[in-house]
Amino acid sequence: MRNPYTEITRREAAVRLSAAALVTAALGGGALAFHDRREPGSEERTLPDWRAAGPGDRLRTVAARGSDPRANVRRAIAALGGIGRFVRPGEAVLIKPNVGWDRLPEQAANTDPNVIAELVALCREAGARRVVVTDISCNDPRRCFARSGISAAAHAAGAEVVESQQLALVPARLSGLAGGLEVIEELLRADRVINVPVAKHHGLSRVTLGMKNWFGVLGDGRNRLHQDIHRAVADLGALFRPTLTVVDATRVLLRNGPQGGSLADVRAVGAVAAGTDPVACEAWGAAQLGLEPRSLGFIAQAEQRGLGRSDLALVQELGTA
Repeated sequence: MRNPYTEITRREAAVRLSAAALVTAALGGGALAFHDRREPGSEERTLPDWRAAGPGDRLRTVAARGSDPRANVRRAIAALGGIGRFVRPGEAVLIKPNVGWDRLPEQAANTDPNVIAELVALCREAGARRVVVTDISCNDPRRCFARSGISAAAHAAGAEVVESQQLALVPARLSGLAGGLEVIEELLRADRVINVPVAKHHGLSRVTLGMKNWFGVLGDGRNRLHQDIHRAVADLGALFRPTLTVVDATRVLLRNGPQGGSLADVRAVGAVAAGTDPVACEAWGAAQLGLEPRSLGFIAQAEQRGLGRSDLALVQELGTA
């Protein structure tokens, strides 16, 4: 049913530099214009730990399959113990989808709007006092949020939608990353954060998933991180500790990512994974594109750092509804 809403060769280096230039050009297209910024020299803020469970608790990831993205989300969250395990009454929740591109849902460049709508509804059912859906878009943010279907779906489910031009940026301590980076202030106001990437191809990292999705909370200068993409993505995975990662594989973009455009590059998978192990979520998402998880540098580095495990046998498949 249609949804409305080591060492490298010189040649490899040239290819990577060319891809980096394309990504940088996309990010430089005027998307990073913000509502407010703090004065230079403002105190750097520390990123909270948004995890609901303690670091010693057992990490777990589950996947649900079926034709209804909303049902997949609900089944996966229920298998993890229910949304009440992660979101408590009175808490403020930030949901971070990928809304980078001026694309329709069928083009699989952004998170599916139905996945976002169901997560908003679940957070509201859990008694969240506020649910914010936001991202820093690469294309014009108004068009990205409208054409992706995310603005309408999130609003209808009871969320506040905050587009790039409405965001304030604040300095943050981002040890290991390029200096001088800022993050969106809404992120620091949240009690819980749910990271909701779409599984898709990327010209530099081969695939973009949850850890790469944190680019969308960073301000000017984030394009510098593409120079050593695998280390930067693993750094982001170490710095940002979300309450949940929910990987959207309703449709996956197999080629010409991250922006896509052609429906010939899209494959319908009909699946969603949710978990507290961000590395397992990355591994599962990579597998939906037919990739061996440990062949991806950022996954290997994240696992080496102890951020989680990439063994797909650890992901509980709930099957098709």
